[in-house]
Amino acid sequence: MAGGGNAFRRRLERGAELRSYRGAGISAEEEAQLEAAEADERQKRRKVDDARRVEYLIRDAMAQGKFDNLKYSGKPIPGLGEAYDPDWWVKGLIQRENISGLGPKAILLRTEDAELDARLDAQFTEKQVRDILKDFNARVIDARRQLQGGPPVITKTRDVEAEVARWRERRASRAAAPQSEPETELKPTRPWWQRLWNGTG
Repeated sequence: MAGGGNAFRRRLERGAELRSYRGAGISAEEEAQLEAAEADERQKRRKVDDARRVEYLIRDAMAQGKFDNLKYSGKPIPGLGEAYDPDWWVKGLIQRENISGLGPKAILLRTEDAELDARLDAQFTEKQVRDILKDFNARVIDARRQLQGGPPVITKTRDVEAEVARWRERRASRAAAPQSEPETELKPTRPWWQRLWNGTG
């Protein structure tokens, strides 16, 4: 088998050599040898099944070192073992590219829903809180009505009255929390050269 492989390799090398001289006026016999070598190579390629071809390509890439220094070599693959999220690729893209304000409405609404309490806490009046909640609920309902494909909208609408009550409680608890006393400020000292100039210590 090894002898047959070497003979085949020699024929291929000879065929490549003849191919390079094809335009330089090779003889008909050499042209026939070249055609026979190419036909033999095509025949052998047909006999090799896809699995063996893939295995060969992987081994060849390993021998060339193409799998060395991969990004997660010797490290756990991130996200492996977590619950399946159908939107994993969108979230990954948004996180990698640091995209904000773009993407499917389902993802944007989920992100906004997670940050809504902090946004409400930054408001000063109850009317502002109600306006934000009404706008959020209207956009959630609108996203559910649109059937344009993409991930499903699973974000729930917020009960305006319950959220306003929670906002009041959070605000009251912040107001009731004892304010930390400011530290006594130290008198700033003048630089040494000013003290020497004025003759004071």
